Amino acid sequence: MGRRWRRVASACAGLAFLAPGTASGQTVGAPVTPIAGDPAGTAPAFEGAAAKAKPIRGVAKPPRHPYMAANGRSNIHNDAHQTDVYRFAGPLGDGAETSTLLNRECGSVLFDRAGRIVTICVGLDQPVLALLDPDSLEALAAMPLPPRAPSADPFSDFSGGGYFYLDHRDRAVFPTSQRDVRVVGVSAGPAFSMVRDYDLSRVVPQGDAILSVLPDWDGRIWFVTRGGLVGAVDRASGRAKVRRLAAEGISNSFAVDDTGGVFVVSDRALYRFDASRKGRPKVTWRRSYPNSGIEKPGQSDAGSGTTPTLMGRRWVAITDNADPMNVRVYRRKRGSNGSPVCARSVFAKGASATDQSLIAAGRSLVTENNYGYSVAATEMGGSTSPGLARVDVRKRKGKRGFRCVAVWTSRERAPSVVPKLSLAAGLVYTYTKPALPSGEDPWYLTALDFRTGKTVYRRLAGRGFGFNNNYAPVTVAPDGTAYLGVLGGLVALE
Repeated sequence: MGRRWRRVASACAGLAFLAPGTASGQTVGAPVTPIAGDPAGTAPAFEGAAAKAKPIRGVAKPPRHPYMAANGRSNIHNDAHQTDVYRFAGPLGDGAETSTLLNRECGSVLFDRAGRIVTICVGLDQPVLALLDPDSLEALAAMPLPPRAPSADPFSDFSGGGYFYLDHRDRAVFPTSQRDVRVVGVSAGPAFSMVRDYDLSRVVPQGDAILSVLPDWDGRIWFVTRGGLVGAVDRASGRAKVRRLAAEGISNSFAVDDTGGVFVVSDRALYRFDASRKGRPKVTWRRSYPNSGIEKPGQSDAGSGTTPTLMGRRWVAITDNADPMNVRVYRRKRGSNGSPVCARSVFAKGASATDQSLIAAGRSLVTENNYGYSVAATEMGGSTSPGLARVDVRKRKGKRGFRCVAVWTSRERAPSVVPKLSLAAGLVYTYTKPALPSGEDPWYLTALDFRTGKTVYRRLAGRGFGFNNNYAPVTVAPDGTAYLGVLGGLVALE
């Protein structure tokens, strides 16, 4: 058996972590069982040195959304602008590690006002909405959700619960495979209780799937589907109005701003939508981006791969699907027509792709290379093409306009994580896996210096299939604990 097929066989054997009917970890009152990893090998448990916090100052706060929880705990990308930035510090070095075997991957890890974790953990059979104790990871409440819809690749299909948000009343708002959007609160007990169910099956056809939902500044609940529908729901009446993109699909979430803009990237173009007077999604502008037309290994479609990221009050940024790919910045105002600001190529030709949102801090962006990722590719010592990079938008000297400038490139290998930036620590947190001829599979929480890109430390989260994060983010809590949704469940690194 060749090395490639040994990897595939190993990954298939690991699917027992996600087997149907094994959700005991999300049973209220059940003991917390750690995720079982591979036997210890020669890979070190910690490399580097403890960091000294070097705060990054002068970065303006994204506006607080009136219909979402506070920035830093409202959705997978932290805020309505999808910046992936925290204002508090994450881990500065080594510390205690806790994990819980849930047999599902907890992608979006959010926090209510009481500091409890609200998450949707997705398995091959169905997602489960869970309320977890942030220290012990014990399940405090759980609500099984409808079974997952059939998918060509369940590991890269984020519909039906991969994206959700906490609203201003700490209620989870999420789509399901039944083509509805549910609003669920926490009642005494604690226990989950249904507040509202918006049935969208009349406007979302069978065979399509709702990927993500977010509110605009007027409170409408917007949604996007895998098949290219963009819709808005009136919260009071429940009526939904949609617009279909012509022969274009969507694979990631979207961003909203306080001017009414809703920013969506398809596999062909970047859009700004606004609501018409009657609440119908209206294309304000459309801007196509360079596209090789190839679904590169590590991507969920042949397109950008990023959720749009808003920079301050003027710009929106994505990556394209050229070869090599570029970080691209556009003007986002209604009358701007999405005109380009600047672009910069990143990573190597023939080995550049991403399926993760950009970090945005002021005029700086951080992107990550996911080229080559699949579950099988990261087994038996395998990994992906290296690369994280910082690109800054700077004024042209003596000329009008701006240029995108490469500040640094790291050679760390981050197969598929959503990286995050802590302004208080001055660190970019990512999740890396080295390529090892020994066949070992260690996964590391890795901290990079935001200013230089140098690796400050690598801290072992676990070994083997169960610790593969498979597109989930690094999530940092206000107390400095980092959480990682992994195929086995959830890991906490204090």
